[in-house]
Amino acid sequence: MKALRDPDRLLDDGLAAIRAQFRIPGSFPPEVLGAAEAAARRRPSEHADRTAVPFVTLDPASSTDLDQAFAIEAAGADLLLRYAIADVAWFVRAGDALDREAWRRGTTTYLPDGKAPLYPPVLSQGAASLLPDGDRPAVIFTTRVAPDGTVTLESAERAVIRSRAKLAYRTVRDEDLPTGFAELAARIAAAEERRAAARVDPPQQEVEREVGHYVLRFRPRVLAEDRNAALSLATNLAVAQALLAAGTGLFRIMARPDLRAEGRLRHTARAFGLDWPEAVPLDRFERGLDGRDPAQAAFMLAVRRAGQGAGYAPYRPGTIPWHAAVAATYAHATAPLRRLADRYVVQAALSVAGGGALAADTSDIFERLPAVMAKAEARDGQIERAVIDLAEAAVLSGQEGQDFDAIVTDLGENGARIQLCEVPVTARVAAHAVLPGARIRVRLAAADPLGRTLSFSRIA
Repeated sequence: MKALRDPDRLLDDGLAAIRAQFRIPGSFPPEVLGAAEAAARRRPSEHADRTAVPFVTLDPASSTDLDQAFAIEAAGADLLLRYAIADVAWFVRAGDALDREAWRRGTTTYLPDGKAPLYPPVLSQGAASLLPDGDRPAVIFTTRVAPDGTVTLESAERAVIRSRAKLAYRTVRDEDLPTGFAELAARIAAAEERRAAARVDPPQQEVEREVGHYVLRFRPRVLAEDRNAALSLATNLAVAQALLAAGTGLFRIMARPDLRAEGRLRHTARAFGLDWPEAVPLDRFERGLDGRDPAQAAFMLAVRRAGQGAGYAPYRPGTIPWHAAVAATYAHATAPLRRLADRYVVQAALSVAGGGALAADTSDIFERLPAVMAKAEARDGQIERAVIDLAEAAVLSGQEGQDFDAIVTDLGENGARIQLCEVPVTARVAAHAVLPGARIRVRLAAADPLGRTLSFSRIA
């Protein structure tokens, strides 16, 4: 849930309650702000000059915390992707106030009406962000992308770059982008298809106020957004391979939804009127979904929530870390302004690719990070669920007494979990003598946005 169009600000109290419940900080302690101001004045001194390379960024139009810039060039039949990542480690020193605060936060926390950044805005939206208003320190990963989509990390270096343009997903034109952008994305997509990867990026949910009520909609992803994600994927895959080969690293891991979760998803698909043949596995069905269709978009989000959750794992000899959705060994290295762990993965990859020695405390840090990131991501997941609960209650508020068709997706001690058929809302209802997959009729008894609760009764 990334957008809330509420001109009358009727949901302010609900969002404020979420911020208070999860203790989302509104600012930074004075010592952290002071350290950030001092860090922002640092000038690169260990960086090559790559300001002649025509880097650009591509993000949502409103974004100012820009982690990545890119340039592409041909190298025979291959393509070279130069992916510049904000050099956060240049500004943050181990153990300083900025570092300690980042370890407390773990991630940037997003809400529909704003965010609590990992680093103060003077850095995350200023000196460290790859904005097109001057030179910036960065780490450039150069990845070779073969015609079949195979990726190899060619080099990594610290460099000063100068972005030529801040491009936006919804307004960018093909001529604004480097030659080879579409071809590179197509190669990565073809490689995913061969791996049977199930990585599907769902559309964002949006709540919009209309006359007398709220409407829950989905914002379909645009082609430029999906192609841009392929650049990040290519870099993260190449970095992960290099770290694994060097016997170090922190990897992103995820298991597929278990059989019970997949069973619930089949009932959810039925609730949305989607035809999911029994013989078709979930990953193949996912790849055929179209986020422009509201029912399919809702199902894509249901799949995301049904997974067993992604996590982090440090290198272990004899173990191949695996990310089921990507169907490969994978790392997070491309968003250090928004994720604590990425800063350390970037530094390790920089050392490995450059043939240098790893920092003495690298292994210890990679051992400590999974617990820190798990705590931050659990908090962010709870906040996202709370925002969705608020949105669903707001959408149904005023419809008390109305009846809805629903599909039972699961049974538990607190009643049956149901998926409404008319709107993408899940809830629980007291229901006996029903089995998962059953279609029932329910009546909305109460919808309380501030309490983020819905109450249904079964009527048939």
